[in-house]
Amino acid sequence: MNKKDLLLEIGTEEIPARFMEPALKQMEQIGTTLFQDNRIEFDSVKAYGTPRRLTLFMERVGEKQADLEEQKKGPAKNSAFDLEGKPTRAAEGFARSQGVAVEDLVIKEFQGGEYVFAIRKVKGQDTYSLLPSVLENLIHQLYFPKPMYWASKEFRFARPIRWLLALYGEEEIRIRISDLDSGRFTYGHRFLALGPFEVKDISDYFRIMEDCFVVLDQEKRKNMIRQQAQEAAQTLGGNPFMEEDLLEEVTYLVEYPRAVVGEFSPEFLEIPKEVLTTSMQSHQRYFPVVDQSGNLLPNFITISNAKEDIKGNIKVGNERVLRARLADARFFYQEDQKTTPEQYVDQLKNVLFQEGLGTLYEKTQRIVGLSEYMADRLGLGPGEKKNAARIAYLCKYDLLTNMVYEFPEVQGIMGREYSALAGDTEEVSRGIYEHYLPRFTGDDLPQSISGSLVSIADKIDNIAGCFGIGIHPTGSQDPYALRRQALGIIYIMLDSKISLKLPELLSAAVDYYSTQNLTKEKEGIISEVMEFFRQRIRNIFLEKGLRYDLIDAVLSSGFQVVTDAYSRTISLSRVIDDPAFSRLMTAYTRTANLAKNSLDKEPVDSGLLEDPAEKELYEVYKQISEEVSIRLSSKDYDGVLEQLARMQEPVDYFFDQVMVMVDHDQVRNNRLNLLREIRDLFHEFADFGKIVITHN
Repeated sequence: MNKKDLLLEIGTEEIPARFMEPALKQMEQIGTTLFQDNRIEFDSVKAYGTPRRLTLFMERVGEKQADLEEQKKGPAKNSAFDLEGKPTRAAEGFARSQGVAVEDLVIKEFQGGEYVFAIRKVKGQDTYSLLPSVLENLIHQLYFPKPMYWASKEFRFARPIRWLLALYGEEEIRIRISDLDSGRFTYGHRFLALGPFEVKDISDYFRIMEDCFVVLDQEKRKNMIRQQAQEAAQTLGGNPFMEEDLLEEVTYLVEYPRAVVGEFSPEFLEIPKEVLTTSMQSHQRYFPVVDQSGNLLPNFITISNAKEDIKGNIKVGNERVLRARLADARFFYQEDQKTTPEQYVDQLKNVLFQEGLGTLYEKTQRIVGLSEYMADRLGLGPGEKKNAARIAYLCKYDLLTNMVYEFPEVQGIMGREYSALAGDTEEVSRGIYEHYLPRFTGDDLPQSISGSLVSIADKIDNIAGCFGIGIHPTGSQDPYALRRQALGIIYIMLDSKISLKLPELLSAAVDYYSTQNLTKEKEGIISEVMEFFRQRIRNIFLEKGLRYDLIDAVLSSGFQVVTDAYSRTISLSRVIDDPAFSRLMTAYTRTANLAKNSLDKEPVDSGLLEDPAEKELYEVYKQISEEVSIRLSSKDYDGVLEQLARMQEPVDYFFDQVMVMVDHDQVRNNRLNLLREIRDLFHEFADFGKIVITHN
């Protein structure tokens, strides 16, 4: 079968950069699915994108659909043919409904019986005749977060479509979207070589892109930007400060990237680095330049969508815009310092935190209380407790500064800077910044214990309060980022090894809302939030590579202390393939199978133990129970598993010698209670019944 390349170009007005990467992935996925569903073979698929075009390129697309053989099951053989082998009305009706002759029906075995089947062979159509509907379907399936109408109310797209080009080898494919018909024309760079340009074939299309200042391949553009920025920064004796998210965004802002170096007055370097980089990156899409020590230089690199900046207008224009922004930032920076952090805290009394949950000042007081509570529970010294309380008191004041109002991205950063300028210690200043961490997946975690406690206090206060007034995530909706905050608490506890009991911490958090109008009962809030945490803990443990069944086994036995739950899961992971663990599972399984029949939940009555085997089992159980208790207290989880494995021999001996389900009610129930207590001892560590044992 001959094969030809296929190309589809959707020419548009400039598409927002954030739409581009998902759109290109969709094009590849949808294209692959549509061609497979239509039985059209192809070798590879690749989507390219610039601000003004989405291009799908498929190599070696088959000229014809693959033939299709369909089999439809009909009535049973006995119903389709009489004793003489002649077709019945059932066979004739089935054949007629399937469009085949009765004599073409075949008999096949199916699920232990014989049935008649109609086999229809569908001849594959020419690919060229199918492509218009396939490509139109592909375009209609593309989804964008905020699509727009422009031609009619029947079709929406990211931005207005201005031209369509579809080629199969040298042949043009005629497609129509809304009131726009495709043609053989494409367009180049909007300013450097607009066009239109007639396209003879697919190789001609790629040549036109290259000649008309369009770098079609987004990966090539990204590498060009990275290299040009690096070379430009080196001329200044520095390196570009390039975050991958910004690099990707800039890649989809230009078709023909060219780096332009700009500068600003060194006097602006007195402003905190984060403010300068935010002004350059978030607001202007510039790349800052840093020296070998990571200090900012009074320069920036912008990526223009032009061949060159002959007259220097691009450089001057960007410098003028940045100068105005930095002048504003410096003014805010100087004005903010005229008010003390304590004065800002007092002003929080006038700022609502959340309807029903009080003001930001009241929230600050709750964070102070929770931070001191946790410091006491962890046995921290007076100095660390004092630091935590000070950080908690100041943690929200910078929300009222001019700088954070203008640049929300620097909340916490400005709290740190102004606190240091006001004379606070480095740990307090750093803790104010750290309490916002982590801000997103993979972000840094607080490094100081005081910063960690205030971060936990802030987040647990948000979660308890929101759940307390009926606000909680539903499906994909989480407007208050409660999932992210729960994940942050778990990550901090694991990283800093903070062994606090979640239910007790939640109880304290709810109690600090005593003057607020929580609409739910305390027990209900704690129950809901604990289940909420269970899901987040499970996900984090899975993320760390732990087995799902081991995680479920441990969480079923309790996860009040996250660090303990993690350590128990790690211990299970270490011994899961050890022969000793097999002995442990044998002991657990044999006891658990009968223990579920224990109904009265009474303690074991040693006076009812008759057989030497059950007396021995009871004595060993008491010894091991004491050892397990000691080792759980000292967090020696490997030692707990070793002790539990010792139960196998007395358990096996018990079952070999003793009949549990005897007629005597008291004896039977006593033996079941013994097995239940042994099972419950195992459950203090994990629900071993949830562990999946695989045999090689």
